[in-house]
Amino acid sequence: MEKNDAIAALVALAHESRLDIFRLLMQAGPEGLPAGKISERLGLPSTTLSFHLNQLKHADLVTFRRDGRSLIYSAAYPVMNALLAYLTENCCKGDAATCCVTEADTTCQTERVP
Repeated sequence: MEKNDAIAALVALAHESRLDIFRLLMQAGPEGLPAGKISERLGLPSTTLSFHLNQLKHADLVTFRRDGRSLIYSAAYPVMNALLAYLTENCCKGDAATCCVTEADTTCQTERVP
């Protein structure tokens, strides 16, 4: 992932509603959710949802497909994984074994800030 792509993804996720949408789509899995379900679950008006989905699409964080009259949105897992890889590629001077990447990592060498 290039720096500009990472910045675009982080900017897109740096909004409460877009982060909520993205997390909901991550939970939904590869099959995704129709726009109407996203709107219903998050209590967002359709025009607001459309704006935020377009921002996430512009950052390549979500994809969509048409199913009849519905648009089904899905999280773009490869892009999300590329963003995580970009953010952690130089972690601990490149020694991933000493990095504290997840909360479940019990081999963490440094103290976490709560």
